[in-house]
Amino acid sequence: MKVRDRMTINVKTIQLENSITDAFKIMDENSFRRLPVINKGQLVAIVTLSDLNQASPSNATALSIHELNYLLARTRIKDILPAKPKVIIIGPDEYIETAANVMIENKISALPVVENGQLVGIITETDIFHAFVEFLGVKKPHTRVDALVADRPGGLADITGIIAARGINILNTQLYYDEKLARYKVILRIDDLHYHQEIGRDLTDRGYEIESIIVKH
Repeated sequence: MKVRDRMTINVKTIQLENSITDAFKIMDENSFRRLPVINKGQLVAIVTLSDLNQASPSNATALSIHELNYLLARTRIKDILPAKPKVIIIGPDEYIETAANVMIENKISALPVVENGQLVGIITETDIFHAFVEFLGVKKPHTRVDALVADRPGGLADITGIIAARGINILNTQLYYDEKLARYKVILRIDDLHYHQEIGRDLTDRGYEIESIIVKH
């Protein structure tokens, strides 16, 4: 799955010359926490709700509500941005896992999606969470099988073959190496709710250690 499959298009943006009052309004009306900042048609920054709050007078201010509103309306987005904003972007044809890794490495929760120099979308951590839930197939009733496999060629193929011999479809498979156990852990989600005990016996008889088999309705 690629970024373009999960990104939001027709992105709400704000201009450098807009006030922070404008930004607060857009975020509030759309339940956003961030807005791409555009100048002369080009993406130049991302402004977040945290940025706006930090730029606003504190609750302890002696200003009246009218003075406060006047101040906020006079403060422009360009006034609260650093001199050289750093904008981390991603392309629409990058994979979802690449976007997730970029967010983790840079400790950010969203990425503007840019193609041919133009902003075409935005992808957030929530979009990626939804994509991963879809990858894992956890919304559909299934049986989850957790097994341990020795570090040798053909182990995964053998396990999937055992399940296929029962005429059962595999919804998805995850595999990772557990250094403490010096073995691979295989997580299988299969399209079956009834033959989990038989599958467990089949795998055990073939020499695999089963950590757990759980039916998810």
